[in-house]
Amino acid sequence: MSRIQSVFAALAAQNKKGLIPFITAGDPAPELTVPIMHALVAGGADIIELGVPFSDPMAEGPVIQRACERALEYGVGIKDVLDYVYEFRKENTATPVVLMGYANPIERMGQQAFIHAAKEAGVDGTIVVDYPPEECEEFAQTMQANGMDPIFLLAPTSTDERIAQVAKVGSGFSYYVSLKGVTGAATINTEEVAQRIAAIRKHVKLPIGVGFGIRDAATAKAVASVSDAIVIGSRIIQELENTPREKAVEAVQSFISGIRKALDE
Repeated sequence: MSRIQSVFAALAAQNKKGLIPFITAGDPAPELTVPIMHALVAGGADIIELGVPFSDPMAEGPVIQRACERALEYGVGIKDVLDYVYEFRKENTATPVVLMGYANPIERMGQQAFIHAAKEAGVDGTIVVDYPPEECEEFAQTMQANGMDPIFLLAPTSTDERIAQVAKVGSGFSYYVSLKGVTGAATINTEEVAQRIAAIRKHVKLPIGVGFGIRDAATAKAVASVSDAIVIGSRIIQELENTPREKAVEAVQSFISGIRKALDE
């Protein structure tokens, strides 16, 4: 059983919902990434989603695009991100870390080299936005053979065929994108999310995490009522943008603590 699977099993046993915060590696500064990761855990995160900076993050709204730009200005690349995970693992061997990003950096590194390096660093899974499940079965199988979970996105527009494909090749959890748009956009309709998740569960037996558009304790609590976990990212990046760097770690922990409290009520 992978670390991600163990976390969801423990959450289910406690009748709790998962909290999966997202940050972009290297933002607001490279030296803050690992301290912020620890702050997320201290605030109540169950799984950390660590964004790999990329020049053309097509699924991201303006907030995370800016975070990618700041990180890239520092020269942060995929090997640096793996180094952050390695550093994080020196103190924390329990909290799963999922890398979220795009195919280009992995392809440039080489899939096999990436999988080996990710395993060595202590990565638990990947969400590669532009890896469609039907085209990367070998990647998914190799990930799983190395104890890591390939996690795939599902959207409001996903067909039954695509959902079945994700059920076939994905593991760990499935990530449902609640909106027809980019991260940080619009307002979530919880009723629509509930209907789509019910349809997805006919095919997918994995836990389902929901992201895109979760902005505060109220939306987190509402979405968690119909899912297994919530993913929150753009709002955390905004918190970092609006906070002096010397207070960034404390601010992130405080914000996540508020979301954790809402989920546990």
